[in-house]
Amino acid sequence: MIRDVFLTTTSSLFPNEPILNEEMEDYLGRINGKNSRCRSIVLRQNGIKCRYYALNKQQGITHTNAELAKGAVEKILEKRSLDIGEVSLLACGTSSPDQLLPSQASMIHGVLGGAPLEIFQSGGVCLTSLQALKIAFWAVASGEKEKAVCCTSELASPTLISQNYDIEYERCSKVGTNPYMAFEKDFLRFMLSDGASAALLEAQPNGDLSYKIEWIEMTSYANELPTCMFMGAELREDGELKSWKNFSPQERLNRSIFVVKQDIRLLKPYIIKYWVNHIEAVLAKHKIGAEEIDYVLPHVSSMFFYNKLLDEIKARNLCLGEEKWYTNLSEVGNIASAAILSALDYLPQNKNLKSGDKILLLVPESGRFSYGTALLTLV
Repeated sequence: MIRDVFLTTTSSLFPNEPILNEEMEDYLGRINGKNSRCRSIVLRQNGIKCRYYALNKQQGITHTNAELAKGAVEKILEKRSLDIGEVSLLACGTSSPDQLLPSQASMIHGVLGGAPLEIFQSGGVCLTSLQALKIAFWAVASGEKEKAVCCTSELASPTLISQNYDIEYERCSKVGTNPYMAFEKDFLRFMLSDGASAALLEAQPNGDLSYKIEWIEMTSYANELPTCMFMGAELREDGELKSWKNFSPQERLNRSIFVVKQDIRLLKPYIIKYWVNHIEAVLAKHKIGAEEIDYVLPHVSSMFFYNKLLDEIKARNLCLGEEKWYTNLSEVGNIASAAILSALDYLPQNKNLKSGDKILLLVPESGRFSYGTALLTLV
């Protein structure tokens, strides 16, 4: 049985107080006690004004990823006066789990407590959000589940603190190598934020803000494009990854193997071009004209790419102009997988939505270049 599915409730949760640009290194620390050379450059381009860290100024962790997720799910349950036992599926997405094993979904269910339920965990980077959402969508559409929660959460800040970089810095200095951190490692320290978001999916609309999920589409271009963003590995000269399993324990420290990295040289030729290729393809598949879309929610890591995406869409004569766009990037930071549901949660607070509005969710993932799009209709 295939039936309609409605996204009926959303939530966002952020730890502690918002952190302004000038305060960032008070929380992340300064590598070898020195201010970053690239911080001002990165912040000028990304347009982020504040973000949230689950850290204190002693670089101690204040919330686990699972606790952030728990808070977002509990907000959903509170809004709807539900018990977790009334939810039959918890689908989770994250790129920063608290541990390698067990799954982050298991840990989130553990801190939530309550009744036994089915769990699902998607793996990857930003697109884990739509992967988890699609599992929840399928579960309700098939008639197997009546209520499913999709939860997305990120705890990136502990991987960005200075002590994770100090050993590599000192090693380079001792062997006479320029000790400044490579831009591919340092710039991401000023891009990422912590937070969580969630959505409740049901077979019937409920309340004033229920969105019918028309479809969710995802495309991977890993068959033709190289790895761009990675963690727990090192990029080889041939473009493939050398796993952390191939390094000794000391090498993992010396080379900052577990620091998230991005080959920014690959972004310019690929990230926007393939993103718009994907958008064009899925709109054509579903026979939806761009002019029919009322709102566009693009998940972008930086306002730099926001503008580049706009330029490419305009160049291809797609009727998805900036007047339709909404993002909360500048006020909450780049929360990776948690970004798209958070933007949807903020949308009604910032736009005058009306019944029948069509909302396009756009999510890129630069891990090895994958993209996702979802179409919602406000009922």
